[in-house]
Amino acid sequence: MGMGVTAGAYILSMFAIKYTQRVLGLILISPLCKGPSWTEWLYNKVMSNLLYFYGTCSLVKELLLMRYFSKEARGNVQVPESDIVQACRRLLDERQSPNVLRFLEAINGRPDITEGLKKLRCRSLIFVGENSPFHSEALHMTSKLDRRYSALVEVQACGSMVTEEQPNAMLIPMEYFLMGYGLYRPSQFNVSPRSPLSPTSISPELFSPESMGLKLKPIKTRIPFEV
Repeated sequence: MGMGVTAGAYILSMFAIKYTQRVLGLILISPLCKGPSWTEWLYNKVMSNLLYFYGTCSLVKELLLMRYFSKEARGNVQVPESDIVQACRRLLDERQSPNVLRFLEAINGRPDITEGLKKLRCRSLIFVGENSPFHSEALHMTSKLDRRYSALVEVQACGSMVTEEQPNAMLIPMEYFLMGYGLYRPSQFNVSPRSPLSPTSISPELFSPESMGLKLKPIKTRIPFEV
């Protein structure tokens, strides 16, 4: 069972397509599945050129942060950027420019794996931030997967890094996902009253014996943003 974010989700999906018998389940955050669009290709190309000539400069950092975090997390003149964005900015200073350049070149050359998604037989739980540049990719991927074994959770006011920006939005869906494998049995007193995905707010008709354990149809799920 694997969990991956953006490029990591793409790699895990490729692995699951090639080795269907070895993958039990996938938890994918803002996954990629199609080849890069012209817009993304150009975006990555600009960053690659900047990295080649100037290294990890301020502009490259800003472009990378825009790729992974929402406007709310990145802040503005009135609101300071979040702690996680500040931490990510510091981590980018520690990364070697040639390695970041190779990463972007690999992303820009990725093949389309849409057709291969039909081979997937494992259960899949997909999270995507509503403000993620890969939002449409996640919707496209969900449309190609077997709906009996997959579900999509869209998180409002969030970028690609749902794991960092709004990890609480992932808790309840992941609990149900793991319950489908018999790996988790939550206490009846252990449900977050803040979550719109709590069992008390799920319609009975959404429960199905052939569901993936998440017990949710692939519908848009709004998670309220709190400052």
